Amino acid sequence: MTSTGVTDEAEDSGPGGYAAARLRLLTEGARSGPPRRRALAELTDGWLAGLFGAAAEEHTGISLVAVGGYGRGELSPRSDLDLLLLHDGRDDKAVAALADRLWYPVWDLGIDLDHSVRTPQQARKTAGQDLKVHLGLLDARHLAGDLGLTASLRTAVLADWRNQAPKRLPELRDLCAERAERQGELQFLLEPDLKEARGGLRDATALRAVAASWLADAPREGLAEARRRLLDVRDALHLATGRATDRLALQEQDQVAAELGLLDADALLRQVYEAARVISYAGDVTWREVGRVLRSRSVRPRLRAMMNGRNGGKPVAERSPLAEGVVEQDGEAVLARTARPERDPVLPLRAAAAAAQAGLPLSRHAVRRLATTARPLPTPWPAEAREQLVTLLGSGRPTVQVWEALEAEGLVTRLLPDWERVRCRPQRNAVHLWTVDRHLIETAVRAAGFTRRVHRPDLLLIAALLHDIGKGWPGDHSVAGETIARDVAARIGFDGADTAVLATLVRHHLLLVETATRRDLDDPATVRAVAQAVGTEHTLELLHALTEADALATGPAAWSSWRGSLVADLVKRVSGVLAGEPQPEAETAAPTAEQERLAVEAFRTGGPVLALRAQTEPPADSAPAPSSPSSPSFPSPLSSPSFPSSADGPEPLGVELLIAVPDQAGVLPAVAGVLAMHRLTVRTAELRSVPLPDGVEGSVLLLDWRVAAQYGSLPQAARLRADLVRALDGTLDIAARLAERDAAHPRRRGVEPPPPRVTVASAASRLATVIEVRAQDAPGLLFRLGRALEAAGVRVRSAHVSTLGANAVDAFYVTRGEGTPLPGDEAASVARGLEESLRT
Repeated sequence: MTSTGVTDEAEDSGPGGYAAARLRLLTEGARSGPPRRRALAELTDGWLAGLFGAAAEEHTGISLVAVGGYGRGELSPRSDLDLLLLHDGRDDKAVAALADRLWYPVWDLGIDLDHSVRTPQQARKTAGQDLKVHLGLLDARHLAGDLGLTASLRTAVLADWRNQAPKRLPELRDLCAERAERQGELQFLLEPDLKEARGGLRDATALRAVAASWLADAPREGLAEARRRLLDVRDALHLATGRATDRLALQEQDQVAAELGLLDADALLRQVYEAARVISYAGDVTWREVGRVLRSRSVRPRLRAMMNGRNGGKPVAERSPLAEGVVEQDGEAVLARTARPERDPVLPLRAAAAAAQAGLPLSRHAVRRLATTARPLPTPWPAEAREQLVTLLGSGRPTVQVWEALEAEGLVTRLLPDWERVRCRPQRNAVHLWTVDRHLIETAVRAAGFTRRVHRPDLLLIAALLHDIGKGWPGDHSVAGETIARDVAARIGFDGADTAVLATLVRHHLLLVETATRRDLDDPATVRAVAQAVGTEHTLELLHALTEADALATGPAAWSSWRGSLVADLVKRVSGVLAGEPQPEAETAAPTAEQERLAVEAFRTGGPVLALRAQTEPPADSAPAPSSPSSPSFPSPLSSPSFPSSADGPEPLGVELLIAVPDQAGVLPAVAGVLAMHRLTVRTAELRSVPLPDGVEGSVLLLDWRVAAQYGSLPQAARLRADLVRALDGTLDIAARLAERDAAHPRRRGVEPPPPRVTVASAASRLATVIEVRAQDAPGLLFRLGRALEAAGVRVRSAHVSTLGANAVDAFYVTRGEGTPLPGDEAASVARGLEESLRT
């Protein structure tokens, strides 16, 4: 049925007919898109016009007007109706009665309604006081009644907008900036608000308002298409949820993608991000132009004339050179009049580097000219082109806006074709703040701050740009990235030796942080393996800087003082190996005097003894104070200010918790469970048996753990010990306590996490078998793993716990009872058992 036929049916059959026609249009029509939005608007127009005609005794001096999104004809399935009943000041009772006969049928159908009743004078006055009302009236569209009344209001409102533009546009700009601060950037959010986030539909409407002011205009290329894409996604979202929502939640994305005919949720997000990027860039360009125009208007004409008079009546030159073919003008980097992009293939990179070095945006007109006329670079690139790329990447924060300008006109993918696969690619990990491409630029920005601590800053910056380039390909992105890095390095002119270093950096960019947080650094095999992979001290130096830059550019959860200290310790040890320093043999370190004292105390009392200290590099002679039955007056509770939680300012290294307990079964799950009950996060855990002094039979298990509070104050040591005693003697049911807490505070439902995976890391150590666990992080996870390992009959020598966002990656060094590594089949069996225990 055509939209006209649907409209006629709605008019003939009243509200019921409109509802049926609307339902058919939304369920039987084509997929989301402009035709359906127009058809829905036309259907609604006809119905409301019919209601108005039946209710109004006369049509002179009164009209029904659509404003806002409905005024633009953009009705999504669950959009509300923005309506204005406009009148010439006639009898209020008659107008009120007419309004009731219009509004109530809308409410009866369950459609949200944003309505107002005003005279033209009242509408203009309200618009003058409320910017949002003024923006809605700019899209006013006549529905029924007195057309002349509606037309005169439109004319007056538009004239007011243009007259007040110097005042209203800064207000609109501030409103957009405040909303962006509150909602974030649409192009990077995993659950974006399609309307309110920066680069969303609100910003697109704001750009229309700027154009209507005649003061400035937004770049039009691709803007209408970007807006259409976001509206299509919102339509599909309304149908998928049955609600008037603009937030694209994770659990709805697959269904929305299917409604739009897309492959999957990643393809959906990539389309959303691309559209948001177009709108955001258009906004940046437009608001810069608005600022330029307003600044020029603020200079008094007489002063301008005086300044011009000093130059023989000619305008004052406002162009200062930045680089060959590049000048500064009006706060932007633009092309010089003598620039010839068609003869100068390096000019795009030179202009970008000059703009970033000067902290200036690169003019849109300059970028467009470069994109349409510049010659392509030869392969390999000339040295100047490579140097300009390094200069651009090393410019720090200004690099971002310049890179975005290059991307907006397709220059980045022309320079680096492999960039297309990572452009706007989402990263479905809460640890990551950015898409893959923006993360690469953010890493370069961070790396620019480390260029003084490496011998080859150019290799560091290029490695930062390329380290995740393999994420656009299937399989391990580090392996794929190594191949791409070799190709790119050769293309941009690096020699064979430098290309090999870049390939190594990309291949092993996760090596240091993964090894430091998941492996036993006291095991010589661990350090030797890293040294063999890195190869040289200079490469290690670059890899250390790249590791920190990568983590800092990922998000706050990816780097901390604790991770930094572990990586620095690993780098120091690997540097010693590469320098040829003698390495200690693989043996268990002798217990310290303090550890022996704790072991004897635990054996004497027959119960656990606790000692703790903050990891703030205390003096070497400082010793922890034990907590045991014989020392009831513990000198300082854990909640003391000297033991800050991880939420207090810069993250401390945590608290070292030493526990000595007579050797017995179930110690690991008991300690892990008690710490989980007290909301303590375990960062590392080392367990070993300490023999007692000569003449004393038996052994004591010593646990050396690093812990930190998830939030709030840390518990007192006495409470920890009391609960540990009860857990060891079986009077404290930890599993039940954790289950009660989970039931009292259930977690929000979200996307189903991937299943856990447990693997055996072969050849990771000659001292023990390394079992790696990857699972969804949850309170009590280490407790569950400890119980499963106890049930498997293996001995845990040490545990290295790492949490990235919602993902836990834990490594356990396990042995047989006599302290030897597990045979291959036995290790595989233990791994399978752990995985099964996590799936239940």
